[in-house]
Amino acid sequence: MIKAATVSSSALYDGKVMHARLKPMGHRFEYRVYALLIDLDHIPAAAQSPVFSHNRFNLLSFFDKDHGPRDGSSLRAYVDRLLLDAGEKPAHSVKLLCYPRILGWVFNPLSVYYCHDPEGILTAIIYEVRNTFGEHHTYVAPIRDGEMHNGLVRQERDKLFYVSPFIKMDMRYRFRLNRPDEKLLLRILECDSEGPLLSATFSGKRFPLSTATLLRAFFQVPFQTLKIVGGIHWEALRLWIKGARFHRRPKRPEPVSYGDLQKPIDVSGQ
Repeated sequence: MIKAATVSSSALYDGKVMHARLKPMGHRFEYRVYALLIDLDHIPAAAQSPVFSHNRFNLLSFFDKDHGPRDGSSLRAYVDRLLLDAGEKPAHSVKLLCYPRILGWVFNPLSVYYCHDPEGILTAIIYEVRNTFGEHHTYVAPIRDGEMHNGLVRQERDKLFYVSPFIKMDMRYRFRLNRPDEKLLLRILECDSEGPLLSATFSGKRFPLSTATLLRAFFQVPFQTLKIVGGIHWEALRLWIKGARFHRRPKRPEPVSYGDLQKPIDVSGQ
């Protein structure tokens, strides 16, 4: 069993993102970022710094409309609806890992909801993926027997949502993550039938969500959103120059997927 962290509910994680393309050509990059862990039951308590606000412009901020249904409604209620639709009980507590708005601007390629029961046991993970075409998709993943190993949650899901134009749709995600404690690790392997094609990780160290830590993070990476968006396009250009094959964007799937479809992987046309 994985229990919720005993340290303060909301926090800042200072760390690094790494992407490594493993085939058919090698390609790797790494850069520094910082992310927020927001307790959705205590958002006002998290926004106690003069440089950080909830649903208001500030140096750094967190807006409900950047996540979930994107309409500014309660994210806490949204998560419980997703869990009920998946046949699960509502969560006792939910923490959201995401990037903050920087001077009003944010882009979250992936946001992760950690759902706990009344005993503090992690019971579900919700993966919210966004692409650069303004689309998003949510994978609801209750934690099943056998999905916890040595303190890590290990889950798999079929890829249903178009993200990179240089990776086909017939892929499978392998998620590996720990509880958000003093250190945080999130790893995604994107695989075809022959094994991993892309490895992406975020690793970070936990700090309190205070004015001092927020200002330090901002001045160390002052234009994080621009860095993320610009980096996505720059690395795409580098892949194209290396000869990566373009895959057409398919029709959008339903906004939320539940369970594990376990569809076969088509290896034709690689």
